[in-house]
Amino acid sequence: MDKKVKILKALAHPLRIEIVTLLSTSGELCVCVLQNTFDVKQSNLSQHLKILKEADILESRKDAAWIYYKLKNQKIVPFMNQLNDLE
Repeated sequence: MDKKVKILKALAHPLRIEIVTLLSTSGELCVCVLQNTFDVKQSNLSQHLKILKEADILESRKDAAWIYYKLKNQKIVPFMNQLNDLE
């Protein structure tokens, strides 16, 4: 599948757009912070994060019991800014 198509499909959900937007302004965040911010079940959040990772939008690292996520490529930030300006 074309990488652009994979990215657009990954962003085709309101929660995933919110996650990417938050990480574009906040940098790296723990899953627990994301879960509290969006008030979603951990299993639901994990599925969305997995889709974003598979599209190479996010990357993660584990530190003891915590998993932290951040944008894998900052090139998506201007795209997200333009997308948010459409509202």
